[in-house]
Amino acid sequence: MEILYKYILTLQWQQVIMWAIGGLLIYLAIKKDMEPTLLIPLGFGAIMVNLPFSGAVDQCIGGVLEHGPLSTLYSAGISNELFPLILFIGIGAMIDFGPILSNPKLMVFGAAAQFGIFFTLCTASMFFNINDAASIAIIGAADGPTSIVVAQKLKSEYLGAIMVAAYSYMALVPIIQPPIIKLLTTKHERLIRMEYSQKNVSKLTRILFPIIITIIAGVIAPSSASLVGFLMFGNLIRECGALDSLSETAQKVLANLITILLGITIASQMQAEHFLRKETLMILALGLVAFIFDTAGGVIFAKILNLFLKTKVNPMIGAAGISAFPMSGRIVHKMARAEDPQNFLLMQSIGVNVSGQIASVIAGGLVLNFFMGVH
Repeated sequence: MEILYKYILTLQWQQVIMWAIGGLLIYLAIKKDMEPTLLIPLGFGAIMVNLPFSGAVDQCIGGVLEHGPLSTLYSAGISNELFPLILFIGIGAMIDFGPILSNPKLMVFGAAAQFGIFFTLCTASMFFNINDAASIAIIGAADGPTSIVVAQKLKSEYLGAIMVAAYSYMALVPIIQPPIIKLLTTKHERLIRMEYSQKNVSKLTRILFPIIITIIAGVIAPSSASLVGFLMFGNLIRECGALDSLSETAQKVLANLITILLGITIASQMQAEHFLRKETLMILALGLVAFIFDTAGGVIFAKILNLFLKTKVNPMIGAAGISAFPMSGRIVHKMARAEDPQNFLLMQSIGVNVSGQIASVIAGGLVLNFFMGVH
C-alpha cells in the first residue's frame, strides 16, 4: 500500500494526459482503421514511457544510468536513420511505376504538390529556428520515413511531435483532401474524363528506371542519395524478376516489422516533459497547413495547365501528387466516380501519387542539402 501511495505521489498530471493521447491513437487505429500498424505501437509506447520510473526508457536511479530498451532501440534504429531507410526498401517493393512510365507527363503533378513544404517552411521559420522549421515543413511531404530522416539529420528537438503529426495527417488524408479539392474545383472540372491507354512498359525500362532516378537524384541533391536509393532499391528488387521471394518479404514481413519497431521506438520521444509544450500544438497546426497547401498546389497547378492544354486534365488528379500512397490516388478516383460513375481516374491518379512519392523524397533531400550545417 505504501508503494502504491508513493507511486501516486510521483505521478504527474502531464503523464496522465500522455496516457490519454496514447489511448486516443490506439482508438483511432482500431476503431477508425487509421494506420493501425503504426498508431497502435505508437500509442502503446506513449503510455509505457510516461509511467513513473518507466524502465522502458533510460533513467537515472541513485546516480546510476539505467538503460531502457526503447531508448536502446532509438539509438540503434532512429538516431542513425536505419529504421526509416529500411522501411523505404519495403515501400519501394510495393510501388508499381508502370503508370508514370506509361505517361511520364504525370510526374510534373508530383513536383507541384510539394508546394506546401516550402510554404510551411517560410511560415514555420517565423516561430522556430531554421532547422526545426525545415523539419516541420517536411511533414507536408506526407511521407513518415522522410520526415523522420530529415528531422533527425537536422537535429530537431521536436522529432516526436513531427512524427506524430506526419503519420496522423497521412491517416487523415481521406478527411483532409476532399473538402479542399471541392473548394478549388467546379463540378464541370470534376466531371472531366481522361482517356487512359494501356502502354506496354518493357522489363528493361522498369529495371533501368530506379537506377537512373537514383543517379539523377544523387547528382541534383546528394543528401537524398540514401532516401531515394533505398526506395529505388526496393523497387529494383520488385522489377528485376530474380528476387520474387525477397520482394514479397520486403513488401509484407519487412515493411510491417519495421513499421511496428518504428512506432514503438519513436514513442520514446513522447515523454510528457518533451511532448506537452505549446510548440507541439504549433507543429500540429503547421503540419495541417503543409498538407492543405500541398493538396491545393497540385490542384491549382492542374487548373493552370488546363489554360494551355487542348485536351484538359481533371484538376483533381493534382491532389494525388502528395506522397500518401496509395490513399490519395484512391480518394481522387472515388471522388470522380461520385460525380460520374463512368469516370475512371484510378490509373492517372495512382500515377501522379507514385510521382509524388519520388518528389517528396527528392524534396527532403533538397531541404537537407540546403540546411545541413545551418544553425
